[in-house]
Amino acid sequence: MLHTIIKENSYQDSVNLMLLTNKISTMEGINKVQVMMGTPANKDIFKSSGLYTEELEKAAANDMCLVVDTDQEEKIQEVLDEIDDYLNNQAISSSKEEFETVRTWDKALKALPSANIALISTPGQYAAEEADRALDNDLHVLIFSDNVSIEDERRLKEKAHDKGLLVMGPDCGTEILSGVPLAFANVVKQGNIGLVGASGTGIQEVTVQIDRLGGGVTHAIGTGGRDLSDKIGAITMIDAIKGLEAHKQTEVIGIVSKPPAKEVRDQVVELLQSLSKPVVAIFLGEEPHNHEGNIYYANTLEETAAIAVDLAKGNPVKGNYNKLVGEVPAVELKPEQKTIKGLYSGGTLGYEAATLISRGLGLGKDDSHEEGYLLKANGYEVADLGDDIYTQGKPHPMIDPDTRIKFFQKAAEDESTAIILFDVVLGYGSHDDMAGALIPAIQKIQSNARENGKNIYFVATVCGTEQDPQNIQEQKSKLEQAGVILRGSNNQAIRTALAMLDIQIEEKDKELVSGKAAAKAEINVSSAIEKLLNEKPNVVNVGLKKFVSAITENGGRAVQFDWRPVAGGNERMRKVLSVLR
Repeated sequence: MLHTIIKENSYQDSVNLMLLTNKISTMEGINKVQVMMGTPANKDIFKSSGLYTEELEKAAANDMCLVVDTDQEEKIQEVLDEIDDYLNNQAISSSKEEFETVRTWDKALKALPSANIALISTPGQYAAEEADRALDNDLHVLIFSDNVSIEDERRLKEKAHDKGLLVMGPDCGTEILSGVPLAFANVVKQGNIGLVGASGTGIQEVTVQIDRLGGGVTHAIGTGGRDLSDKIGAITMIDAIKGLEAHKQTEVIGIVSKPPAKEVRDQVVELLQSLSKPVVAIFLGEEPHNHEGNIYYANTLEETAAIAVDLAKGNPVKGNYNKLVGEVPAVELKPEQKTIKGLYSGGTLGYEAATLISRGLGLGKDDSHEEGYLLKANGYEVADLGDDIYTQGKPHPMIDPDTRIKFFQKAAEDESTAIILFDVVLGYGSHDDMAGALIPAIQKIQSNARENGKNIYFVATVCGTEQDPQNIQEQKSKLEQAGVILRGSNNQAIRTALAMLDIQIEEKDKELVSGKAAAKAEINVSSAIEKLLNEKPNVVNVGLKKFVSAITENGGRAVQFDWRPVAGGNERMRKVLSVLR
């Protein structure tokens, strides 16, 4: 039976409510539960999950809505007590905060007059409007929110460009500015390598590998995954590259991109060829065989980092950084066990896995895979569990292990599965103990397999540094004790998994060719971008409060904009007020 509870004017951010949903769902006697704000989009999620009731119709966007499916009516009081405890704990936590919390833009800018960037993590339907307000106040914008239309993205980026500002995003999960991590990011050493990436976990993997190799990062500027599409035209990437070219502390520039539109890629490369600084670039999905002029092309994220560090240290660039390192573990498999299932929380890490596995199998390039999958061929699968299809009404898999565990179990049920390949991404924004959360499921799968007379092997990489808030050595130790085969990079984990099935990826040494001569560009950079790259960020954080600690703990300053939907979420009234402001 479905029971509906509506708490009026009790706004909580989406991540908090998702975690509350997970907590209540573990209570005995609860068949199904969903806790969300009463926005139209969330009501659609209630409908699609089979939890919609007529009582939800009257709920407003500022109302917290809970629908519980339980056969035991007495459980409802337990659920209400759990919610009250949760809200009380939130209030206590807020009272201990050392940063100022405000409710309007005017108050945010008065509280932090030096603000130079807005970090926006509101629900997607409101993000473009808040980004407009930030730009009107001459702030750079990082849009963490997804579900922003590509038309709004283009409009916002053109507006920012005209004002000499950057719009990073939407759906931009990672940023490091002057050593300060924003959103999902690792704590890495500072140095002389500056990165621009149309990729979140791609930036995380490259910066982590740079840190491990003894290099350091000036900035890692995320652009949002669509920036190099033909509809956007790399507006943010081009302005960010020019900013790094003019930035004195940046001596090497790195480019990381998911597959770009060809004409946009060519435009970016033309700019890179005109720079005075060496560049290392990876366009995922490509298989370059040469370096060209000042541009060094990489095949993997690990190679991107290694070339960047060699350039930064003045070392000669090698021909091949991608050889498999270490011994290949011996395996005992049944004849039908022939496939790898890659289950990734990081979309770019998953894309790298899909690309390398496809090369190993000799598959041609195929972009027609199922939604949520990056590869699905011959029993081999690679899923991006952070895809929107899996995060509707649920936390991102870097925060919540639930989706990954279900996919682990599904993979184990497939008789062809020999190896389950996965990532654990550490850093600010991520789960405090993802290894600990995944291990019970891993051990149960291994135990069930042994009972059925077979083995299922887990191969993983931990993307993190010694400085991250989680203890990376502890995370690795837990995984190894559970029998997980660990490798030091995603590239090495993928190659190890393939080698365990006697599949090799042939890599040719690259040569440096002169390439076409390019006139050195006259780089014009706005004073606002120069200031952003030469100072610690001062952030107006609009939305998820959990992002503030990463900023303040690493030398940045922040004010928390305690965002609520305008006009109680009434769309017509909100639009009227937007015109009048």
